[in-house]
Amino acid sequence: MSTYVQPVNEVKDPIKKEDSNLNKPQTPQIIGGLVVSAILLVYLLFSQEAVQPLLLVIGILLGYTLFHARFGFTSAFRRLASVGNGQALRAHMLMLAVAVTLFAPILAFGLSFFGGEVSGYVSPVGISLLVGAFLFGIGMQLGGGCASGTLYAVGGGRSVMFVTLLFFIVGSTVGAYHLPFWTEDLPSFEPVSLATSTGLGYGGAWAVSILLFGVIAWITLVIERRRKAPKMAPLPSTSGWKRIFRGSWPLFAAAIVLAVLNALTLMTRGTPWGVTSAFALWGSKVAQFFGVDVASWGYWQGNVEALNASIFTDSTTVLNLGVILGAFLASAAGGLFKFSKLNLKNVAAAIIGGMLMGYGARLAFGCNIGAYFGGIASFSLHGYIWGILALGGTFVALYLRPLFGLSVPKSKDSFC
Repeated sequence: MSTYVQPVNEVKDPIKKEDSNLNKPQTPQIIGGLVVSAILLVYLLFSQEAVQPLLLVIGILLGYTLFHARFGFTSAFRRLASVGNGQALRAHMLMLAVAVTLFAPILAFGLSFFGGEVSGYVSPVGISLLVGAFLFGIGMQLGGGCASGTLYAVGGGRSVMFVTLLFFIVGSTVGAYHLPFWTEDLPSFEPVSLATSTGLGYGGAWAVSILLFGVIAWITLVIERRRKAPKMAPLPSTSGWKRIFRGSWPLFAAAIVLAVLNALTLMTRGTPWGVTSAFALWGSKVAQFFGVDVASWGYWQGNVEALNASIFTDSTTVLNLGVILGAFLASAAGGLFKFSKLNLKNVAAAIIGGMLMGYGARLAFGCNIGAYFGGIASFSLHGYIWGILALGGTFVALYLRPLFGLSVPKSKDSFC
């Protein structure tokens, strides 16, 4: 029986298959992925603080979850903007609802596994945020994935995403160099927390947040009915306990798991899950190697020691490596790991998209994970503004994607 299913490459339209059965597990790749994960885990156990190996495990679980459910931020925004499908965005609202429910007591009482301070991502609101989030919205639609999407797509073998990642790093580094101009020379306001800046407290901020998520979910349902949006294509899957390890998870299940893992990250390292600060670190280290005086940049003032330390001391780097490994294991378990083809158009889109995302993430104090997910979960106003501006960038990108041979869902499609 023919059916339409979501492809691994979210840039493409749903593909027609004769059946929705899974491929066989790629046993050699699974063994290789487990061996590499074990070696890295042992290295971190013996060379770093106890936080780092635990974060590697959390990162692997994040990557496995993201790939297993194809939990997208880029595709969620694109489906809503193009045809009005809000299924994935409602999964975001569930994820955020679970996250604020967990974050509220953690932040209120300073709950931590290792006894350190705990703080959320609450960042300033200004021109830097507005421009950065808008650029990121355009970039993620051209680059083929957001920050987390880039990592899990690299783990799944999408060749063009290696290009996106490379220029994501370049853009992040340039953004770090330019950041003082955007934050000090242009208008900016103090950070606003729904919990601590309003008198609501964490209980009141939680209630307001839940109400907002419900309203947003309701709005997406209204939009779907009015636009008669096509449904999301299903994913090839299996049944029973095997579905835990291969096949696919429903979006709502992945939303809950991601929220729990983000809360565990907060309690482990003292801050929520983030992705792109590591890109700025990697790029700055490379620039420093070639003689650039990176330590003099305003971005690195107060944290110069990170430039001279091993990247394995950086918790975000460890999380990122874990996400890539987890996605690799998930793709191999589903028999889906393979390198994809490159062409001039998708490489050009990856270069532009990666640069815009990297630069935008630095200006906006984070990406879809650090600013949108982590910011909103931390009750920060900047997280909501990030989402609105990134959605605005997505609308613009819908007109740019066809220039690079990238698909855009259409209202007459059966699935999107």
